[in-house]
Amino acid sequence: DHLAEQLRRAGLTATLRRQKGEPTVADVDTAVEHARSEGVDVLLGLGGGSAIDAAKAVAGLLNNGGSAVDYMEVIGKGLKITRPAAPWIAIPTTAGTGAEATRNAVIGLPERQFKASIRSELLLPRVALIDPELGIDVPPDVTARSGMDALCQLIESYTSTGAQLVTDALALQGVTLASRSLARAYHDGRDLDARQDMALAAHLSGVTLTNAGLGAVHGFAAPLGANFRAPHGTICAALLPHVIAANFEAMKRSPDGAPGITRYADIGRRLGARADASDEDAASECVRFTAYLARELNIPPLARFGLTEARVPEMVALARKASSMRYNPVILSDEALAAALVAAIRG
Repeated sequence: DHLAEQLRRAGLTATLRRQKGEPTVADVDTAVEHARSEGVDVLLGLGGGSAIDAAKAVAGLLNNGGSAVDYMEVIGKGLKITRPAAPWIAIPTTAGTGAEATRNAVIGLPERQFKASIRSELLLPRVALIDPELGIDVPPDVTARSGMDALCQLIESYTSTGAQLVTDALALQGVTLASRSLARAYHDGRDLDARQDMALAAHLSGVTLTNAGLGAVHGFAAPLGANFRAPHGTICAALLPHVIAANFEAMKRSPDGAPGITRYADIGRRLGARADASDEDAASECVRFTAYLARELNIPPLARFGLTEARVPEMVALARKASSMRYNPVILSDEALAAALVAAIRG
């Protein structure tokens, strides 16, 4: 309402479309028609990652035509975005996805039981306005799951096979910010210092994931988010300690696993491991801290959303198709992936 009033005072005509839940192909295609019928010139994506991804996709389709599914990876036609998106501004109100800095919009296609991305550098916003004060009234549960998504993205991009020197530095800084401030923001939403740390951590996670890739947690998130009414951040939070543990165990058994253990150790030292701890001990801190944080933030087990152990083989098979899976630092067996998912179901 405040933004609408500011636009009115500036002499601008605005039309509102709410994105309820994570965007689907139908949501995006309907929103594109709405924008065309209203003669929209500029879009504002105000809200969490779902609202920003919806605005991003609509801006892209306005200038490129067709349906969202035409441009989606994995389950769509995979057509390329060839024309710059309509001008749009991203205004995140949650500290989570970093979608204001990413070149992909994640869209669900329920009939295919999957979520996938429309991806192009031509989708980036002209402006991203990141104001920590917009997060002050975000409810604790949304603060928790959004913040855990940001932390997950930072950890996965640092340990990704696509990691780079620049993204490494940003990811480690983001881990430091999130580890010291996420629980504070959850317990006291008006702690502006904590909100500022989390806003920056989320933004950095968007920069690192779009340049380095993610891993198996986000590989699972694609089919789980499409098949069950579980928020994306909750899925990531529930899975994160178990996937890290699976990666760590696979690295310990592999003759080539030492570099990966060192990477987890780098993160573990920023999460509280002693500076003189061995790499294995420091890496173990990643599992301990993320499990502790999930408990502290009251992240529910995935069973709460209707996911049963009987569905695990199906979800593992679908996760294999996700683009994020190819960046996981080690190849995990179906058995290891299943065990991680079962642990997240049970909580």
